[in-house]
Amino acid sequence: MIRDQSLSSKLLDVVVHAVVIIVLIVTIYPVLYVLSASLSSPEAYNLGKVTIFPVDVTMKAYRLIWEAKTVPRSFLNSVVYTTLGTAISMLLTTSLAYAISRKKLALRRYYMWFVLITMYFNGGMITNFLLVKNLGLYNTLWAIVLPTAVSTYYLIIMRSYFQAVPEELNESAYLDGANDLIIFIRITLPLSMAALVTIGLFYAVNYWNAWFSSLLYLKDTDKYPLQMVLRQIIIRSELLMQSIKAGEASASEMASTDVTSIKYATLFVSIGPMMILYPFIQKYFVKGVMIGSLKG
Repeated sequence: MIRDQSLSSKLLDVVVHAVVIIVLIVTIYPVLYVLSASLSSPEAYNLGKVTIFPVDVTMKAYRLIWEAKTVPRSFLNSVVYTTLGTAISMLLTTSLAYAISRKKLALRRYYMWFVLITMYFNGGMITNFLLVKNLGLYNTLWAIVLPTAVSTYYLIIMRSYFQAVPEELNESAYLDGANDLIIFIRITLPLSMAALVTIGLFYAVNYWNAWFSSLLYLKDTDKYPLQMVLRQIIIRSELLMQSIKAGEASASEMASTDVTSIKYATLFVSIGPMMILYPFIQKYFVKGVMIGSLKG
């Protein structure tokens, strides 16, 4: 391979590397700051000494959230919702996408129009709440995973990817006696691994970060996911800090600082799983992230 040694090429390399470094700093800095704030002492944080390096390192915040049991329980709830929700979403999305990608499916154009309608029109929040309640799903885990089980956008991407699978492979399988189910499981899915992992990651992130559905459909605090607990901690922290600054609260500075430290510790716990998961699926994600623009 011959490398371009011209001045314009070198300048382009410098610009590209500079942009990558800036993006890297902007991406990593918030994570490092959250970790540093959760590990720093209350006094150091109040004095504004905390940057990306912790000051007077302490594990008090993590010890408090572990002893309180609220965060560990909500973390387990989030794992259950994310795992079950992603599995159901992938099952429904891939099944429907494969069906409407087959040219021999009768009325498949009309089925696609029905799918597209849901992308632009819906009944609204009140209608969805009444539907969930009347179906007996209110205050259950099914209220979290079923209403958002299928994303129209992800469905269209999967359909486009399935359509790109060579039709000759399907015809050969038909000649060997295979039916659509066998072709779907043994041919289409293995060839679409990049798309499956990418869409699966998107679904998992959506379920992991979701809190509004929990606010609507869950009544028992024991069933709250981690993001909902984090929201409560943030609201409590902001209210306490505003009251103290206005001189309307008698709470000690340490009490408010504990809430702030717990907020950052919980926030870091919430982003940790996705940070750990990504390196293991990076090779598939890099291939599949462009499927929406290159397929179909």
